[in-house]
Amino acid sequence: MSKPRAKLTDNFPGCPVESTLSFLDGKWKGVILHHLFEEGTLRFNELRRRIPSVTQRMLTKQLRELEEAGLVQRTVFPVVPPRVDYNLTPLGQTLEPVIAALRLWGNEHVVCRDGRKYMVMERDEVPSAAA
Repeated sequence: MSKPRAKLTDNFPGCPVESTLSFLDGKWKGVILHHLFEEGTLRFNELRRRIPSVTQRMLTKQLRELEEAGLVQRTVFPVVPPRVDYNLTPLGQTLEPVIAALRLWGNEHVVCRDGRKYMVMERDEVPSAAA
């Protein structure tokens, strides 16, 4: 039987992968990063329009976590009405190959049709249902 993660003090075989994923975990963080890579600096409401399924509260939470991790920079302009821009930090920009790899894999292996997602091995195969 393996030890619980909290008890592994000398050997962390998945540490680099696990650590990287810990910065990207969260339903919307990858999507937020994708849009910032594709379009550069975006305002809060622009992000909301590009991710219509996310609530304002959840988008705020995910952006704050990305900011705390040093991946996203938040710039507040002292104007009325308030204007807040989000863009990638230099550290956040280093994640571009990771997000690009996820996009490429999704383009090759995931089909979204009729409100459902299907996994496929190759483009010509019949899709099998996935959750």
